[in-house]
Amino acid sequence: MTQKLFHRPAPGADLLIRNAHVLDPRTGIDGAHDILIRGGKVAELGAARALSAESLPPALQTIDATGKHVFPAFVDPHVHLRAPGQEHKENLDTGTAAAAAGGFCQVIAMPNTSPVIDAVTVLRSLVTVAGQQAHVPTGFLASITVGSQGSDLSPMAALADAGALGFTDDGKPLTSAGMLRKALQYQRLAGGVVALHEEDPALSGAGVMHEGAVSARLGVAGIPSISESTMVARDGAIANYEDARMHFQHLSCVESVEALAYWRGAGARVSGEATPHHLTLTEEAVRSLDTRFKMNPPLRAESDRQAIIEGLRSGVIECIATDHAPHARFEKEMPFEQAPMGTTGLETSFAAVYTELVKPGILPLGLVIERMTAGGALYGLPTPKIEVDLEANIVLIDLEASFKVGQHGYVSRSENCCFHGRTLAGVVELTVAAGAVVHEKVKERDR
Repeated sequence: MTQKLFHRPAPGADLLIRNAHVLDPRTGIDGAHDILIRGGKVAELGAARALSAESLPPALQTIDATGKHVFPAFVDPHVHLRAPGQEHKENLDTGTAAAAAGGFCQVIAMPNTSPVIDAVTVLRSLVTVAGQQAHVPTGFLASITVGSQGSDLSPMAALADAGALGFTDDGKPLTSAGMLRKALQYQRLAGGVVALHEEDPALSGAGVMHEGAVSARLGVAGIPSISESTMVARDGAIANYEDARMHFQHLSCVESVEALAYWRGAGARVSGEATPHHLTLTEEAVRSLDTRFKMNPPLRAESDRQAIIEGLRSGVIECIATDHAPHARFEKEMPFEQAPMGTTGLETSFAAVYTELVKPGILPLGLVIERMTAGGALYGLPTPKIEVDLEANIVLIDLEASFKVGQHGYVSRSENCCFHGRTLAGVVELTVAAGAVVHEKVKERDR
């Protein structure tokens, strides 16, 4: 089988986490436990304080996690790591370090780079760099069309053989229904998943934010929600007709959730994702004209936000993805209409959702953990679980601790985070990915 995830070699962890509240909705664990990791694998999982320190090697790192939580580490199926060609914004080193700091053990990178990942040579070069620099296992999507221009199909089968998990022209919609159908037919040979940025440019036009009351008040061009939802409805029909596997990226509005629910109900093999910013923010944030709030799809109305939350709750939307989109400071320090779209999100994803949706009782914690670990399975990757004999992919979080976003800078090379300056609860203290410690904030050792 072709390898699909790539990261730099690291020694397996030897670690004892004591008295943590372990929550894994897939294995049914929900209570105080000790976790012993040996050689990067979960060796023992027992009742709190049940593992005797005297029976363990004296050099074993021990963390007292009393009052803290351990979850399966998160998976982000939609990140922009900007390599190759845009390393002034992010690279595989800084982007995956930001992922580790946010509690992620897997990420999947988009192909809208310079050059676009539309050739085996480009993908192989990225795979090589990931094997040297990536802190967490990293997968790659290749473009559906050459140069993401929508005219000619990329060599999808060869790209899949070289390691591509799937295909997307993310950042650019595939406007031609005929080209999409051809890609889905070719997908039968290539395998993988076709993921779509849904937008009709004829409807979004020169819009820079959601078309609604706020855009009217500000006097700036808006992007109507139907620019997204009509494409979701169209492409769901094509996926259903071709019995093809399709994924809808960063859904943002009521009508899109309704269209996804309809086609799932009709038996189409379609899925969808939601971002932390569409789950927690609305067009009201854009009144400030802070370019950190400029993204595509845009922040929409409160009714749209509620529909995204309900879609996540019901399972119509299967996972949370950040759409981590770093930009250099000089690029974002422009008038709102001229600044590029995008917000970073790897370092704040869990904390934002936990603070805004779990703490107020809107969504249960277990459901959020399930959705934040589900994204890789959409591309055939193993889902992180806390289970004896499995490779350790865990995150230790202090839910009672809080931090001010950006106060001490960012691990990411870019700082265009839409949660900048907010105080969020849920501090990631330790991340173990592929059995190795990839992030450790607080080093408290009991011998």
